[in-house]
Amino acid sequence: MHASHDPIFVLLSLVVAVLGSWTALDLFRRVRTNLGQARLVWLAIAALAMGLSIWSMHFVAMLGFDPGSAVQYDPLLTLVSLVLAIGATGGAFFFAAREGARLAHVLAAGAAMGVGICLMHYVGMAALRTAVSMGYNFGLVALSLVIAMAASTAALLAVRRERAFRWRVIAALTLGAAIVGMHYTAMAALELTPAPAAHVEPHGPPPYMLAASVTGGTLLILLLALMASLYDQRANVLSALEAGGVGYWELDLRSSALHVSSRAKEIFGLKREDALTLERFRARESGEARAKRDQVLEHALFTGSDYDDEYRLTEADRWVNVRGRALLDGRGRPHRMIGVVLDVTDRHEAFSAVKDSERRQRLMIHELNHRVKNTLATIQSIASQTAQRAESPEAFRKSFEGRLIALSETHNALTRGGWEMACLREIIQHELKPYSPEQIQLDGLSIPLGPREALALGMVIHELATNAAKYGALSEPGGCVRVRWAIQPDDGSDVLAIDWSERSGPAVQPPSRKGFGSRLLYLSIEKELGGTAELRYDAEGFGCSLTIPRVPVRADLDPENVLL
Repeated sequence: MHASHDPIFVLLSLVVAVLGSWTALDLFRRVRTNLGQARLVWLAIAALAMGLSIWSMHFVAMLGFDPGSAVQYDPLLTLVSLVLAIGATGGAFFFAAREGARLAHVLAAGAAMGVGICLMHYVGMAALRTAVSMGYNFGLVALSLVIAMAASTAALLAVRRERAFRWRVIAALTLGAAIVGMHYTAMAALELTPAPAAHVEPHGPPPYMLAASVTGGTLLILLLALMASLYDQRANVLSALEAGGVGYWELDLRSSALHVSSRAKEIFGLKREDALTLERFRARESGEARAKRDQVLEHALFTGSDYDDEYRLTEADRWVNVRGRALLDGRGRPHRMIGVVLDVTDRHEAFSAVKDSERRQRLMIHELNHRVKNTLATIQSIASQTAQRAESPEAFRKSFEGRLIALSETHNALTRGGWEMACLREIIQHELKPYSPEQIQLDGLSIPLGPREALALGMVIHELATNAAKYGALSEPGGCVRVRWAIQPDDGSDVLAIDWSERSGPAVQPPSRKGFGSRLLYLSIEKELGGTAELRYDAEGFGCSLTIPRVPVRADLDPENVLL
C-alpha cells in the first residue's frame, strides 16, 4: 500500500531538528562553563531542548504522513515517546559532560541515546491509530538504529569541544539532517497492509493547525532557552568585570543613549541608583579632555579601530581609561559602541611618583657631583697648604691624615642626616673624643647645621683641637678646653655664636706669622660662611670667638635622631 509525506511537514521537521541541534550545542557550552548545581540545571535545560526538538521533529513529520486512512494518536503512548526522547538525551548528556569522561564512555552514551531515540520513534508509531495494518522491514529498522546511534554519538562529540561559530553551524545542520534522515529511514521501513474491517474516524484539530502549534511551541521553548543562555553569559561576563573592578558601558550612536554598569557609575563618582546620561558624562570631563575624546572617537569610527582614551575627571578627582569597539549594522555602518572603563588613578599616581623620584635622583646626582667637586677642591687645598708648611714627610702625613679624618667624620654626620643636616654637638664631640673627658667642657644645645656650615665648622673645630693638643691646653694634663655655643639675635636675624676658650695650659704668645690653621679658620668662617672670626691670646690661655649667619634647616629634621 502506498503512503506519502507532505513536503511542508518535511521542511518543518528539518527546521525543528536543525534549530534544536543548534540550541542544544549552545546550551551544552553553558554546561561546560558552570559548576555545581548550576551545571546540573544547564544540563537539564540542554537535554530538554534536544529531546523536545527531536520529539517535535518526529511528531511534526508524522503529522505530514498519509497512510491512506484517517489517523488518531494514543495520548499516553505519545507522552511516553516524549519522555523517552528527553530521558535518553538527558542521560547521554549527563555521562558525556562528566569531568574526565573517556571516549569509550561517550561512545557508549551515544549508543544508548540512539537506542532511546529509536524507541521514541517506534513507541510514537505504536501510538498511531489507523485503519491500515503496519509492519516493518527489519533491515531498514536496523539501519535507522545505526543512523540514530551515529547521529547521537556525533552530537555528544560535538558538544564536548569548544568550536568556532562556523563549525557550530555546520554541526547543527549535519545533526539536524541526520535526525531527519533517521526518521525517514525508519518510515521507509514501514510496510502498510489494508485492513478492511478496521475503521478510524478523524479526531482532533487538523494536522496543519496541530503541526503549527507544536512547531511554534517548540521554537518558543528553544528561543527562551537561547535567551536564558545569552543572559547567563552576559551575567557571567558582567560579574567577572565587576570582580575585576572594571565598568561596562554601551552607547547608541544614533540616539546618544548611554547605559553603564554599577561599577562604571562608581568609577565616575556616582551612586548605583544615579542616572548617567551622555551629557552628564561629558560634564565630568575638562574641556581639553572632551576635545581630545571627540577626536579619538571620530578617528576610531572612521578607521574601524578600537576606541582607547585616558583622561582626568573634574568632579571625581580621578583618572579613567575608557575603551570601546563599534558594532556595525547590516549596511556596515557603526550604530552602537560597547566597552569598558577602568579607574587608573593609582597608575597615574605611580607614574607621577616615578617622575618625582627620577627628578629627585637627577637633582641628587647633580648635588652629589657638586659636593664631590667641592670636597676634592678642599682636599687639594688642604694637601697643598699642609705640604708647604710641613717640616718633614712624616709631619705632612700626620697633619694631612688628621685633616682628612676630620673631613670624613663631618661627612659621616651629614650622611646620617640624609645630607640635609648634621648636629653641631656631634661634630664637636667627634673632634674632641681622643682627649681626656676631664679636660673637655661642652655647653650648648643640639643645633642642626646645613651641609655647607657643617663641613666648614668641622674643619675649623679640628684645627682648633689639633692646635690645642700641640701647643695649648690639651698638651698638658691639667689643661682644659671649654666650648660654648648658642643661637643669638643680631640686627633682626639670628646668628650662631661659638666660643672656644683654653685654660691652665702653657703660656700663650701671638704668632709671628699666620699658619695654615689660622688661614683655614678665616677662609672657612669669613669667606665661606660670611661670618666673623676673632682669635684671642690672653694670659689665661688661647681663645676664639666665631659667629656665622643662621641658615634655616627643615623643621621636621630632629638633630637628636642623628646622634650616635
